[in-house]
Amino acid sequence: MTKSILRYLIPVLVLMAGFSVCANAQFKEEAFTQSYNEPDDTTSTNDTSDKMFSFKELFGGLAHKQDLRIGTMFAGSVVMPGISQIYNRDYWKLPVIYGGIGVCAGLGGHYLHQYNLSKKAYEAAYAIDPNTTLTVNNRAKTTGTILMVGAGLIYWGSLMDGVICYKKDVHPHPGRATLYSILLPGLGQAYNGEYWKIPIYWGCLIGSAHFLYTNSVNYQRFRRIYNDSYKEGYDGPVSQSTALYYRDVYRRYRDYSVLALVGFYLLQVIDANVFAYMHDFEVSDDISMSVEPAVIAPDNTYAMSGSGFSSVAGDSAIGFRIGLRF
Repeated sequence: MTKSILRYLIPVLVLMAGFSVCANAQFKEEAFTQSYNEPDDTTSTNDTSDKMFSFKELFGGLAHKQDLRIGTMFAGSVVMPGISQIYNRDYWKLPVIYGGIGVCAGLGGHYLHQYNLSKKAYEAAYAIDPNTTLTVNNRAKTTGTILMVGAGLIYWGSLMDGVICYKKDVHPHPGRATLYSILLPGLGQAYNGEYWKIPIYWGCLIGSAHFLYTNSVNYQRFRRIYNDSYKEGYDGPVSQSTALYYRDVYRRYRDYSVLALVGFYLLQVIDANVFAYMHDFEVSDDISMSVEPAVIAPDNTYAMSGSGFSSVAGDSAIGFRIGLRF
């Protein structure tokens, strides 16, 4: 058994050694350098390593003098809401966006200011007379908070609208799938038609958020107990050393929960991007592989082809030619 294995193993090792000695015949230094275009090509717009964001491109797209990448459009809209609508020629949406954000933010700030005034007045009156009849205007706080949330939702909706209306005829669009997942986890998977992934990601995100909240509450609790243990006359049921131990434990678990939440969020964004790119990638049912001996020449051409041999010269190497069909 051992002799039969060695009989086949020794020739393989010899061929591999010959291949490794002259591997530069197959793998040249240029293969490991990242170059998308020819060195002297300054006009091609395909497969370039341009900047991720360019103000020149942004303003050129807003003037409709050139196409705007969806990432540049989205980045501009994050800083200045309405840029996506201008590029998509949905000008009628601008007053809705700015009017909605302005009204909600303005009224929300007004009600929150009223709440702060009532709170300060109550605290001043309580310091003089604990039986004061003044109360804090909690309704103003609730109303102001709802209006500020509404302003945030309108802002979020403007970003989502810009992504939806960007080049509707292109499907699937990897950039759109990526931004969908950034704006709403799972939406990129729905765009790619992979609905079965949505409950998985949402389950992971909700679970991480739950543990983040629970660990944060417990951390704050034992932190408070630990700080109170230094006060004179402390006789709580939890000792100082125990409080310190659980404070550190829950703080570590809280940090792990944050990492898990961010990790699952980024994972579903990457998943949406990758599978949008791979949407049109098809694997044939006819999957086959062929392995043939070959002499590899310095110019990356095979010295062995067909039924005859071409001349082998220089630092050519003996190796294998592997063909895959899928």
